[in-house]
Amino acid sequence: LAGGARLEAADGRPGPGHEDFRPRIVPYYRDPNKPFKKVLRTRYIQTELGFHERLFVAVLTSKATLNTLAVAVNKTVAHHFPRLLYFTGLRSAKVPHGMVLVAHGDERPIWLMYETMHYIHQHFGSDYDWFYIMQDDTYAQAEQVKTLVTHLSINQDVYLGRAEEFIGGDEQARYCHGGFGYLISRSLLLKLHPHLDSCRNEILSVRPDEWLGRCIIDFLGIPCVSQLQGQHYHTYELAKNTEPEKEEEEEFQAALAVHPVSDMTLMYRLHKHFSRIQLDKAYQEIQDLQMQIRNLTSLTPAGEAGLTWPVGINAPFLPKSRFEVISWDYFTEQHLFSCPDGSPKCELSGASKADVSEVIESALEQLNSRYQPLLRFSKRQLLNGYRRFDPTRGMEYTLDLLLEAVTQKGHSHVLAKRVSLVRPLSKVEIIPMPYVTEATRVQLVLPLTVQDLDFVANFLDMFAMNTLDTHDNALLTLLFIYHPYDAQRVSQVDVFAGVKAMVGELEKRYAEVKIPWISVKTEVPSQVKLMDIVSKKHPVDTLFFLASVWTEINMEFLNRCRMNTISNWQVFFPVHFQEFNPALVYRGEQTASSGTDFLRDGHFDRHSFAEACFYNSDYMTARTKLAADILDRDEVLESMEVFDVFLHYSGLHLFRAVEPGLVQKYALRSCNPRLSEELYHRCVLSNLEGLASRSHLAMALFEQEQANST
Repeated sequence: LAGGARLEAADGRPGPGHEDFRPRIVPYYRDPNKPFKKVLRTRYIQTELGFHERLFVAVLTSKATLNTLAVAVNKTVAHHFPRLLYFTGLRSAKVPHGMVLVAHGDERPIWLMYETMHYIHQHFGSDYDWFYIMQDDTYAQAEQVKTLVTHLSINQDVYLGRAEEFIGGDEQARYCHGGFGYLISRSLLLKLHPHLDSCRNEILSVRPDEWLGRCIIDFLGIPCVSQLQGQHYHTYELAKNTEPEKEEEEEFQAALAVHPVSDMTLMYRLHKHFSRIQLDKAYQEIQDLQMQIRNLTSLTPAGEAGLTWPVGINAPFLPKSRFEVISWDYFTEQHLFSCPDGSPKCELSGASKADVSEVIESALEQLNSRYQPLLRFSKRQLLNGYRRFDPTRGMEYTLDLLLEAVTQKGHSHVLAKRVSLVRPLSKVEIIPMPYVTEATRVQLVLPLTVQDLDFVANFLDMFAMNTLDTHDNALLTLLFIYHPYDAQRVSQVDVFAGVKAMVGELEKRYAEVKIPWISVKTEVPSQVKLMDIVSKKHPVDTLFFLASVWTEINMEFLNRCRMNTISNWQVFFPVHFQEFNPALVYRGEQTASSGTDFLRDGHFDRHSFAEACFYNSDYMTARTKLAADILDRDEVLESMEVFDVFLHYSGLHLFRAVEPGLVQKYALRSCNPRLSEELYHRCVLSNLEGLASRSHLAMALFEQEQANST
């Protein structure tokens, strides 16, 4: 460390008066007489360092209020907490959607509290720093609770809530009233758990919150407090027939928890009221920050010219070349002129229509707030609309509005105004996802037709090199699709005899490997019908990778297939990288590209949905819903792919992303005209766009014209 030498104790620690410590490097030493033992590292550094999640919330409910007050809690504040569970004695036959319920089997209040504390310690005691316990007739401001725990030290034993005196007890001993919720630290929970059984047998009480408070005081000597480390736990007790909108008391406005909430409607009204308060505070903070930015801008090197609009939002993205220019999408109130399917014009509907309507409404609101009472604007027509997504700041809009302006005296005038708006990117949230591992076995399914025979050898070679040689946990099943004419002659001439011979050679080379095949006779190889056959022959927990014969299997992609596919949660449809036709791209030149530019001469084929990763159980569930919808109309399946089944009948997350680890060599696909018009059209587009880039095609046409002219 700079600054000269320091006095240190004999053992190397800093001497008296020094509060910082000098790091020491401990050399690694392994005893040669002891056998080597591999060190198992945790998957995440957070686990190894002992980090905990911040807050766990437990809501005490009952069978009588589960479908009313508990549902209201779930709809108002549950999504603000990272983890929330509902605890009850007895459960009803049907649990409300979206609620995680733990039933203890006994409605006695003390027993419910005892079992809840025991359950929290057993399942979450080592994962969270703070535990907030509330009742379903309590309205808690979730953001305030989360802010509260960020200002408290996790090293202290905390029992924080609305402190109440015991009836006929010591004035110094107080318990936390359960109706207003209370906060317990992890250290307190760990110390309390060994005494829960004694408390259950020795302490008699009618109220569960009194019982818990007495238990904590008797065995740990820690009373409930309403103020700790400079933080106050503000509460408010609601009177009967209270009107939240008319309550103006400062105590009510600052309340962190409100009790008692008698019905669902009151819960929603409280939530609306406090949400409005928080929203007004947020807008006021934004205005204050914008004013500070304006005042400080003059002191910066760029001066006032460096002030961006809107104030506080990132400046627009500045492209460095014409290839980085973000294009604007043109729209009117009825039509969009940049459609997802590539068509030049489509009807404005759904989320896009709602987005445009909201932007126009917001523009009028801003104009009226700025010019009233002198002028009042109303919309006549949207003349032109433009929007684009800027990844550095959000969605930008430019509107040409035909407005009618009315003065205070009633005179009206029609004028056109151009307004600009920005919908800024909000706070980024991490979406919780179930934990998956890379040890899952992948079952590859490869459908083969007669047109695919020329590419099978390369597929099997890549499969053997990247999975069998590396002992990857992957299996392969071949699906031979016979045309009815070929199926009749299979005893004389088997069109797949060569493939079966190659499979036999692989099984001889790898004695522990078996590659089964399934033979199917059909004129129209529907992806869904083929998958139905394969699904019935595998367990429900099988992870399928539906491959194509041009796919080059590698371990990197198989691991991403495992990680991106989550049972009962998400399916994965990768977009493979398709190499261009080398005859058009290289025109006789060297075709081998360098290792760093292996994705150079090609494109990601967004028209292909042939590859997919999903669990058999998820497919069977979606397929059952599809069967109930189409009844016996099997011809509908010929116009569908597996992607359509999951999209319309699963309710799962469909993860569609480019996959650089899935590279396919160029090949002209055979498009079956007997499939649906949409599937055939996508196949033709895939072939056409896979020929070459525009520059390569232009060069080929130029050379052809040069040759013809000479």
